[in-house]
Amino acid sequence: MGSPVYALNLFDVADRDEYLAYSRRSAREVQAHGGKVVALGRFRDTVAGDLTPRQVMIIVEWESKDAFDGYRNDPALADLHAHREDGTDAYVWHLFDKLDDLRPILTP
Repeated sequence: MGSPVYALNLFDVADRDEYLAYSRRSAREVQAHGGKVVALGRFRDTVAGDLTPRQVMIIVEWESKDAFDGYRNDPALADLHAHREDGTDAYVWHLFDKLDDLRPILTP
């Protein structure tokens, strides 16, 4: 099935009601598609970097890239994703491979 991946979600809430409509259902659908929310956060401070701050950070661990794609592309969830898109602004959605340590990156 593949290796686990982490989805980093950074965004601002643009429409509270739309995002609430998304969040009421998304946790169940994420889990049903092989994902698990592992961290939620509200922006606190910029320490370093050049990314424009966002209000919200969510990290979801997915069983695999295929599981993530299944959630993202499931036609039965089109209405759900519309709430996310309409309820947020400045959305950043990045995927990271899960690593046990940094050797794969640091080994030439």
